[in-house]
Amino acid sequence: MQTTIYTNLTEFDALRDEWTNLLERAVSAPFFMQYSYQRTWWQYLGQGDLMLIAMRAADGQLVGLAPLFRTTNQVGQRQLALIGCVDVSDYLDLLVDENYIEPVHQALLDCLSSDQIVWDKLYLCSLPQNSHTHSRMAELAQARGWQVSRHQQAVCPVITLADSWDNYLAEIDKKQRHEIRRKIGKLERTASIHWYVLESAAEVSAAMDDFIMLHQKSTQDKEDFWNEALIQFFKAMAHEIAKAGGLKLYFIEIDGLRAAAMLCFDYANQFLLYNSGFDPKFYDLSPGNVLTAYTIQEAIRLGRTRYDFLRGDEIYKFRFGAQAEPLYDLEVFRPI
Repeated sequence: MQTTIYTNLTEFDALRDEWTNLLERAVSAPFFMQYSYQRTWWQYLGQGDLMLIAMRAADGQLVGLAPLFRTTNQVGQRQLALIGCVDVSDYLDLLVDENYIEPVHQALLDCLSSDQIVWDKLYLCSLPQNSHTHSRMAELAQARGWQVSRHQQAVCPVITLADSWDNYLAEIDKKQRHEIRRKIGKLERTASIHWYVLESAAEVSAAMDDFIMLHQKSTQDKEDFWNEALIQFFKAMAHEIAKAGGLKLYFIEIDGLRAAAMLCFDYANQFLLYNSGFDPKFYDLSPGNVLTAYTIQEAIRLGRTRYDFLRGDEIYKFRFGAQAEPLYDLEVFRPI
């Protein structure tokens, strides 16, 4: 198997078509491993040295890709990490053709064993529970005598969707079913409401300032989250994903004012709730919870099978019937 290391943006861009093709064949293909997301993250939030490790079969087909970058961490180690790691990317992984899982893992470890890349620690964050990286590749690294550490980073609450809204409600806790209906009814009786989705790149781009404003207003933590680089990243990423047809930006208006917003990805037959916000002056009317309920209805109407709240164990997610799925980090240390 041929292994190549790419270290500049020109080579990054040249991989686009191969990358997209590999994603379709990958045994694990999280949304955040799409070329457009990864390229945008690197452009606006990337730092250090780019290290894209590509593995090709004998016929030249790309069968494995480790999109990495190298920095010096807080304890002075030269660290390789996945592009996107960690704060704004909920699932990451190596991209591996399902027919080449072990050969790709071995080729990557061979590359890391050589003198082609100088490193001390490999940090693969936000690996989904079905990833082979934190299981099989970790075993292969241990078999080489390398120090390996896997730990659960967080959880992603996920709803397995029923085939109708009524059946979904019937499957969740009776008290929570009542609360969802009560909050929807209260808002619909109390105010003039209008909820809608923006999907085109032009519409989404024009509305991103309002989305960011509502996110900032929600809590102090969310207000502190933003800096100029993140604002530029979110706007560029939303534009790129919308242009490809995979983004849905929902708003709910109360008496003509945007009261809550949700930024969702529609990917691989599932809804991913990436971020949300609401105006606290409408707190008593629960616009965020109502909009969540409306988007669950919409996901069911579109025939999606999963509604993923992504990383975080906030209690409201479980009140909608979500079940926690673990998210793992893998650390591999180069033998001295």
